[in-house]
Amino acid sequence: MHSSPVFLRLFSTALLALCIGPASAQADTVQQALRRLQDIQSSPELTRQAYAAAEERITFCSFCHGKDGNSKRDDIPNLAAQNPQYLFTAFEKFATGERTDYVMSQLASNLSLEERINIALYFGMQKVTAKTSDRPDLAEKGKQKFMQCQACHGADGTGSMDKPRLAGQRAGYIRHSLRLFRDKDPSRAGSEMIPIAATLSDADIEMLAHYLQGLNP
Repeated sequence: MHSSPVFLRLFSTALLALCIGPASAQADTVQQALRRLQDIQSSPELTRQAYAAAEERITFCSFCHGKDGNSKRDDIPNLAAQNPQYLFTAFEKFATGERTDYVMSQLASNLSLEERINIALYFGMQKVTAKTSDRPDLAEKGKQKFMQCQACHGADGTGSMDKPRLAGQRAGYIRHSLRLFRDKDPSRAGSEMIPIAATLSDADIEMLAHYLQGLNP
């Protein structure tokens, strides 16, 4: 029995719709949530309420990232002063499986959308504790190397709505992340950082890590 060309076209269209539908709905949800986040930021009272609600939900986060968003381990990122929009989007990627991490994937998927918004806002309002490098020579070289990164991450390393703040980030986390990008680790699949990090040597990564950990505009 042979399927007609018309049937095959209809079947293909229906299958494509099934694949695109959930992704499109997820994108709409993220955009709505980002608008909600911006609305909260524009209202002092809503910001106060979101901050208070987040304080009740960050206990688990604080075990690794610290209550004030300054991490307790060098290989775990500081969340303090991170751009809330970027932080929320990162949560969503863990929740949907676009990014993978054993702890973060489970945590993000167990938080409600409103909780993820509140937590992103909470950590974004904290003050990062930068650590001066014990190798000022490497930090100075890193400063020069970072000029290549400024188009996305800003001259002061504070990033933007869709690019992470790197200023004051833990050196160990910078090293680890850049190596994952450079080595095309599956947990970073699809990232625009992959071709950029591919050009970095171990020495380049070390310089950047020393410079960025002490940067605190």
